[in-house]
Amino acid sequence: MSKISIEPCPRCQLRFQCACHLLPTLSTDLYIALLMHPNETTRETNTGQWLAQSLQSCSRHIWQRTQPCPELIKMIVSGDYLPYVLFPSQHSDAVKHAHREANSQHKPLLLIILDGTWQEAGKMLRKSDWLRALPQVHIEPSQPSRYRLRRNQQPGHLCTIEVGCEVLRELGYTNQAQQLEGFFDGYLNAFQADKSGHAFQAKS
Repeated sequence: MSKISIEPCPRCQLRFQCACHLLPTLSTDLYIALLMHPNETTRETNTGQWLAQSLQSCSRHIWQRTQPCPELIKMIVSGDYLPYVLFPSQHSDAVKHAHREANSQHKPLLLIILDGTWQEAGKMLRKSDWLRALPQVHIEPSQPSRYRLRRNQQPGHLCTIEVGCEVLRELGYTNQAQQLEGFFDGYLNAFQADKSGHAFQAKS
């Protein structure tokens, strides 16, 4: 007896249940630009896509080693934003300080988040002079990662949507962070159940 083929949802790619209805639509006064490593474009475990689809002021860009992203460069040099790269370093400042500075200049904070593994993010920064020329900020996570869709996750490292949640929380968008976290928890359960061949059923 042949198995019945179930077409996946074109948006969330889940076969046995759709998680799209869980995704909130959020607005903030900052702008997030996700700079994706090319490998992330084909990973079904990529979580940056959900951050981009949830936040109204968010865009996705593909990193290239040989040249900067023209759309992102245009935003950086426009003077309409105060740009920072989210990457912890000896010279990075707290993201809330950058947000405060942006408000004092009456400009939206343009936060560039490197979307890739920790190793890929480091490579993107090292090989991009235009990225290294920008000031850097860091977050101070208040809880460990709940991400469990990839192997060999290092302690203290967050996936992209968790980074977005932490940014929102630290900048005072508590309600938005909670909504996004609620979606992520539901999506994790649905994704893992889907890969096991069934819809997620919460324990009573």
